[in-house]
Amino acid sequence: MSMDTELVFRSAREQLALLERKELSARELLDAHVAQITRHNPTVNAVVTVDLDTAERVATAIDDERCAGRPLGPLAGLPISIKDTHATAGLRTTCGSPLLADNVPDADDEIVRRMQVGGVVRLGKTNVPEFAAGSHTFNPVFGVTRNPYAPTRSAGGSSGGAAAALAAGFQPIADGSDMGGSLRNPASFCNVVGLRPTPGLVPDPTGLLGYLPMGTAGPMARTVGDVGLLLSVIAGRHRADPLSYDSDAAAYAAPTPASLAGMRVAWAPTLGDRVPVEADVLDTLAPNVAVFEDLGAHVEPACPDLDGAFEAFRTLRAVEFEAAFAQMYAATPDGFKPDLVWNISEGARLSGPQVGRALAELTRLQRAADRFFDDYDVLLAPVSQVTPFDAELTWPSMVAGVEQHDYLGWMESCCLITALGVPAMSVPGGFTTDGLPVGLQIITRARTEATLLAVAAAFEEATAFGLRTPDLEGINR
Repeated sequence: MSMDTELVFRSAREQLALLERKELSARELLDAHVAQITRHNPTVNAVVTVDLDTAERVATAIDDERCAGRPLGPLAGLPISIKDTHATAGLRTTCGSPLLADNVPDADDEIVRRMQVGGVVRLGKTNVPEFAAGSHTFNPVFGVTRNPYAPTRSAGGSSGGAAAALAAGFQPIADGSDMGGSLRNPASFCNVVGLRPTPGLVPDPTGLLGYLPMGTAGPMARTVGDVGLLLSVIAGRHRADPLSYDSDAAAYAAPTPASLAGMRVAWAPTLGDRVPVEADVLDTLAPNVAVFEDLGAHVEPACPDLDGAFEAFRTLRAVEFEAAFAQMYAATPDGFKPDLVWNISEGARLSGPQVGRALAELTRLQRAADRFFDDYDVLLAPVSQVTPFDAELTWPSMVAGVEQHDYLGWMESCCLITALGVPAMSVPGGFTTDGLPVGLQIITRARTEATLLAVAAAFEEATAFGLRTPDLEGINR
C-alpha cells in the first residue's frame, strides 16, 4: 500500500490531527484523495462531478489560515464530495435526472452550508438514484455506482455514491439522507457507518412538507467517531424548519465507547417475523449477539410494535413524492423512471382520510416505540434483508424465497424503523463467506443520538469489522 493510499484510509480524526500538527497540508490531503479518485473512480463510479480548481483554492486558503494561526472550523481541510441531491451553489446538482442534468443552484442546502462553515474542502458530488428513489444507485445521467468490495454488486442507495466513496478512500466523511434506508442500506453494503438521526436533529429549512417526519439528512463515515464529529457540525435548530430542535454539539463530537454492563438489549433478526431475511445476512449477524453479551449486556428476543408501520410508511412516502414531483411529472411524463411514476401515482390516488389515518398510525407507533425503550436500552436488527445484489438489477424481486412486488419491499427492515421516529445506525457487522459486507442496525429512543453513538462505538471497538478495506488494486489488475 502506497503512502497516499494509507493516508486516504485513515479516519477523519487522524487526518485532522495531521493537519493540525502541520505534518500535512490541506492541499496535500486533497491531492492524495484526488489521486485515489483518479485511480479507482472509473471502476466504482461514486464521484460524478468534480470542481478541482475551486477545491484547490479552498485547500490553499485553509493552509494559509492555519499557518497564520487563525481559528478554523472542526472539519477544516477535509475533502468531501456532496450527495447529488443536496444543492451546491455554483456546482451542478442533477439528482440523477436528465431533467436536471444542467442544473446549477444559486445557493447551498443548509447541510452543505454548515459543512462548509465547518471547513470542508468541497471537491464534487456523489452519485444517487434518480431523484433518490430506491436503494440502488443508478441513473440515466451517470450510470451505476458499484460496490468497492465487489464491483459486480450494488453499493446500495440512495446515498450509494457517498458510501462507495467512503469505502474506496475517496473522502473521509460524507453527507447523505434517509427516508426508507438511504443512509443505512448503502452503509451496510459498503462496510461503513451511516446514521439516520431523529427527524429534526439535522434541519431542512427548504423542505416542502416541514411537518412530515419521514426523510432526514444525516452523516456517514468509516468510523463511529467520525460520524459523531460530522453530526456535531450539521445538527441543531433552524428557525425555518418547524421540527428542528436545539442540540448539544459536544455530546456528539467525540463519542467514547459506552460500558454495556447491565444494558438491556433487544434482538429482532426478522423484526418480529414481519420481514424475510436472507440466510447469509442472519448467519453473519447472529454472532454479534454474543459480542454484546460478552460486553456485559443482557440480550433477549424482543421487537417493538410494528403493526401497520409499513402501510403508514408507504402512504406518507407517496404523499411526499406526489407533493415533490407531481407538477414536474405532468409537464414531462417521459422524464421519470417507472418506480417514480408508480410512487407519484400512488400519492395522487390517496384521499384525505387515508392520509389522516396514516398520520394517526405514525403517532401511535412512535408512542409505542417510546414505551418499548422504557424496557430496553437498545434494539438490534439487520439493516438490509439481502446482501449486496447484482448491480445490473433494478431491485431484488425475491428475498429469502418471498416475492417482492415493488421497489420498497426489500427495504422493509429499514422502512419499518423509519416509522418509529427514532435514530438508527448501520455499523459494520461482519462479512459473508463470500466476502460481502453486512451491517448491523443499532436503534435507540428518539433524541438519544449520544447514547446510540456510544453503544455503536463499543461494538465497533470490540469487533473492528470496519478496519477491513476493499482490495481496489486487485480489482483493477
